[in-house]
Amino acid sequence: MTDVVGKLWGFCHTLRHDGIDHGDYIEQITYLLFLKMAAERGLDLSRVAPRAPRGELDPVDCSWPALRAASGQALLDRYAEVLRSLERAPGVLGEIYAGSQPRFKSPANLERLIDLIDEIEWTGLGVDIQAAAYEGLLEKAAAEGKKGAGQYFTPRVLIQSIVRCTRPDPRGQPGFALCDPACGTGGFLVAAWEWLEAEARGALDRETADRIKSTAFFGHELVARPRRLALMNLVLHGIEPRIALGDSIDAPPPAERFDVILTNPPFGTKGARQTPGREDFPIATANKQLNFIQHVLTILKPGGRAAMVLPDNCLFADQAGAVFEILAEGCDLHTVLRLPRGTFTPYSPGVKANVVFFTKGRATEKVWIYDARTGVPSITKKDRPLSPAHFAEFERCYGDDPDGRAGRQAASSREGRFRSFELREIEEREFKLDGFKWLREESPDDAGELPEPEELATDAILELEEAVAALGRVLALLEGGAKAADA
Repeated sequence: MTDVVGKLWGFCHTLRHDGIDHGDYIEQITYLLFLKMAAERGLDLSRVAPRAPRGELDPVDCSWPALRAASGQALLDRYAEVLRSLERAPGVLGEIYAGSQPRFKSPANLERLIDLIDEIEWTGLGVDIQAAAYEGLLEKAAAEGKKGAGQYFTPRVLIQSIVRCTRPDPRGQPGFALCDPACGTGGFLVAAWEWLEAEARGALDRETADRIKSTAFFGHELVARPRRLALMNLVLHGIEPRIALGDSIDAPPPAERFDVILTNPPFGTKGARQTPGREDFPIATANKQLNFIQHVLTILKPGGRAAMVLPDNCLFADQAGAVFEILAEGCDLHTVLRLPRGTFTPYSPGVKANVVFFTKGRATEKVWIYDARTGVPSITKKDRPLSPAHFAEFERCYGDDPDGRAGRQAASSREGRFRSFELREIEEREFKLDGFKWLREESPDDAGELPEPEELATDAILELEEAVAALGRVLALLEGGAKAADA
């Protein structure tokens, strides 16, 4: 996959002369990749009937072979017609290509890109290849400091581990619904379907499979391009998803309620200075991650379970204790996984994060914490990449019960990484879960073992952001007092 991304990225520089920037180029690739992979998977796009204000337009051949056969100005014209027709198509196809515009001025450049894509059998490279190519190109853009490369994504290894623990199984549950309210390119949703296929071992009957594919998958995504990729990825798996575009925590909550929620809300505080006016949020805060927790509490069904990736600062930030107290009262917050340093390399290697697992409908009695960080070398892209081995022992300790109740009294780990804490101990710490540390970090013997500069910088930024937020609240209180005095 690395070689493929490198080849596609190399051609990106050629397109600068065609007035196509990095973001537009990545978007055009996604349009074309979908057509090529649709052909490989046998999806018939040869007679797409676009919607029209007054009846139906004539069907248009939007298939990859038809596009591949054109050349010169006829290729540019056909490509524009294909995008226009797909944008007007009913259902998910229309959602995928909504707002699509051709960006190529030179037919030779478009033809060269089609040749690059055509020479590879993409479905043979593995699953979720659309997202892998997209993320690889974004990573290249980030390395060159290009605008628009600030997005980063949950590693597949971590997603698959979370899915194995939570076991989102819709079989035997006609109303089952799975949601990711910050779905990005759809990694959690795709992994959930792949897990189910593997779990069923070929015994998933057509009626059950069709029901699950057409009714079980939901998402919400703030940014249009990742949402487009999520739709593409799921459609190529035969799934008919419902993925809304917009801000999950700013909009009113959806009418649907979900059996399982798997999500990695966006980290950081950019664009989070405003407190959402949601009546279902008992704690008013501008912290995005704390608001996502409250959002998940609203949309999770009684008895439903959730797994959320949250940065360290979300466990100790001002108002974090109040949000986690509410969470512990209404849910069994049974497990916290402390992730290795550098889990989100290369996008944000300094971020420290956790996964919290909880089930709605019964109060927390104890919290089990697995420390996969202390004494573990930081993840790096080349020398120490994230692998399934990083989570194998955690999964064994987690157990077979997705609600975290399977024989944990006897659970142990070779290095004592899995430990439980009673509710009383959590209350004593005001529900701030970052303080539960029992393993000793070995003292670094040389500078090579010191934290990475990105990690130190990230820690400093998080502390400064928390300080600024606290000062903002103090100023608001002072301004409120001054206005009351003037009145």
